[in-house]
Amino acid sequence: MAALLPIMLERAGILVIAAFLLSRLKTFRQIIHQEYGRKEKLVLILIFGIFGMISNYTGIVIEHGKISEAFGHSHLSVESAIANTRIMGVGIAGLLGGPVVGIGAGVFAGIHRLTLGGYTNIVCSLSTIIAGIFMGLLGKRYNVRGKYAALQAVCAGMLMEMLQMAIILSVAKPYEDALELVRLIAVPMITINGFGTFVFILIIQTILLEEERTRAWQTHRALQIAQETLAHFRKGLNTESCKKAAEIILKRTSADAVAITDREKVLAHVGAASDHHIPLQSMSTKLTEKVLEQGKIMVATSNREIQCTHEGCPLQAAIVLPLLVREQVVGTLKLYFKTAGQLSSVEQELAEGLSKLFSNQLELAEAELQRKLLKDAEIKALQAQVHPHFFFNAINTITCLVRTDTDKARALLIQLAAFFRSNLQGSRKMLIPLEKELEHVKAYLAIEQARFPGRYDVVFDIDPFLKTAMVPPFTLQPLVENAIHHAFSRPGAQKPSVAIRAFVKNGNFYMVTEDNGKGIPEELARSLGNVAVDSSDGTGTALWNIKKRMEEIYGRGAMFHIESRENAGTKVTISIPLDEMWGEEYAKSICS
Repeated sequence: MAALLPIMLERAGILVIAAFLLSRLKTFRQIIHQEYGRKEKLVLILIFGIFGMISNYTGIVIEHGKISEAFGHSHLSVESAIANTRIMGVGIAGLLGGPVVGIGAGVFAGIHRLTLGGYTNIVCSLSTIIAGIFMGLLGKRYNVRGKYAALQAVCAGMLMEMLQMAIILSVAKPYEDALELVRLIAVPMITINGFGTFVFILIIQTILLEEERTRAWQTHRALQIAQETLAHFRKGLNTESCKKAAEIILKRTSADAVAITDREKVLAHVGAASDHHIPLQSMSTKLTEKVLEQGKIMVATSNREIQCTHEGCPLQAAIVLPLLVREQVVGTLKLYFKTAGQLSSVEQELAEGLSKLFSNQLELAEAELQRKLLKDAEIKALQAQVHPHFFFNAINTITCLVRTDTDKARALLIQLAAFFRSNLQGSRKMLIPLEKELEHVKAYLAIEQARFPGRYDVVFDIDPFLKTAMVPPFTLQPLVENAIHHAFSRPGAQKPSVAIRAFVKNGNFYMVTEDNGKGIPEELARSLGNVAVDSSDGTGTALWNIKKRMEEIYGRGAMFHIESRENAGTKVTISIPLDEMWGEEYAKSICS
């Protein structure tokens, strides 16, 4: 018995090596990871049936109590038996594949054992089939991912060997030879079978663990890419946002080139083949057109399948994925590779995940655009309420001046036309130059000062180079209007004044309106800009609207702040990060 143990351990090592090599095969790893269909079960039966055959051939011949180390025997004498690890392969087959695989592998290995002969051939064949049935039934409830899976498998495998020893004692003849055989092989076979099963299950668990780690890394990569591209895809599908997103994807994946298209043209292409895959030109590959038509992911593993119209294109493999918004294909994401071997299943799964994430980002971008349009509608509704009142006051003033000062009346008519022209232009655009917003303010002030001449002073302090800065319309004019209507109802010692300033400081663009009027009560000042409020002087809707538009357009980086002290005046400050307005590089040049 002591002499048999190391020999059996050596022979079991052959199976363990074979199992390790098997675990490196892509086909076997794929089978382990998925649900078993008919094809997969047949493959498992074949694999573990062959394991049983190898165990039979590499088994140790026992004859009259003596051990033979002969290797690769094809037939045994009537007095001979074999000590092997056949039950191990059959048992693992049953645990992994269930009853069908267990019985199939058991029959496969059992019939082969029967053909080898020996006085235990029938008994061993029978015990092998029984082990396949039992382990297959156990496999229904067995979970190879479980905490104690390896220990459970070892116990089940050792139990099957014990059952085989019991069957040998019960059926094999003569009984004395069977008893001597069991005494010699029981402990080594039970021990080695348990050890081999333990190692094999560890190999299977390693395959599963590697897959989980790979998927976790894929998820991390996909989320990292999605996070970095979010700011760009929020702006929709355009050449600038798509180029920056493509550069990020190229950096974070193993692709040799990345392209993004809309339904008609290439918006961005970075990486290899940039000489003929040129942005803003029509599609250069038929594969992309098929994805746009069918809305399905397509994979190409050769230049012929990509169907690039340019001769000598270095791209030999690609995965093209549709970008969907409300289940409609709005464009494609394309990952290109110089060799087909680079396009692994890992890269395909990553690309599919990115396609879904980017589609969601585009849907969010469209929803954000709709919210901005809704804000514009709110502005127009506010204009419809305010402008008639202003219009009638202006007409009354001009009517009075027509008889007393025709030149001034004419000038006011020009300013009134300019005011309403600014209204029309602003209602159609998301952003306008600062100088246009200032023209709107000056037109309003000209009419108000004609109605109440000399009542207040207005001071402009605008950095000249900021006049072309793009700002949301109806930003300064409502603030100036608020100051004139609400700040100066209190008689004061000093003459009322309003200061309007625009400047750059610490990487931010500032617009400030400040008056020396009566101020706002502290409690009311905290609410203004955050919610509409009930007040005898107004609702604060204009302030709330300005703040909300700043947040929608520029995000959390924008600031809207009100400072006020009673009987001392009010200061409203709007701050916008320069990199949000003009981009990071231009912002740096401004600050320097």
